[in-house]
Amino acid sequence: QVQLAESGGGLVQAGASLRLACVHSGDNFSTYAMGWFRQAPGKEREFVATISWGSAFTTYSDPVKGRFTISRDNTMNTVFLQMTDLISADTAVYYCARHATPRSVLRPEEPNRYNYWGQGTQVTVVA
Repeated sequence: QVQLAESGGGLVQAGASLRLACVHSGDNFSTYAMGWFRQAPGKEREFVATISWGSAFTTYSDPVKGRFTISRDNTMNTVFLQMTDLISADTAVYYCARHATPRSVLRPEEPNRYNYWGQGTQVTVVA
């Protein structure tokens, strides 16, 4: 049984940094790509970043490119999202998700390619 648990969110001033973590419990973390998505109230869930199973490949949405960095530590079964230069538009609940296909990063921006999701962690950025 797979569970994901995000942590690290909070309320910060614009320009600050936060580091989110997502701990995976269950089988075969190291064979799956992992993604971060976010959702603001009344908005659709939005792709943020994805990292391949061995960290060789990463991809980011345009709004976060150059500011966010996704990484993972397979020895800790954890994926991270380092967020810098935060702006108010980054305010959302951030979700960690596991790609549904082992050793695949096909269509990483599509939420329906992921089949396990965490409960989310709130990030609030105030001006």
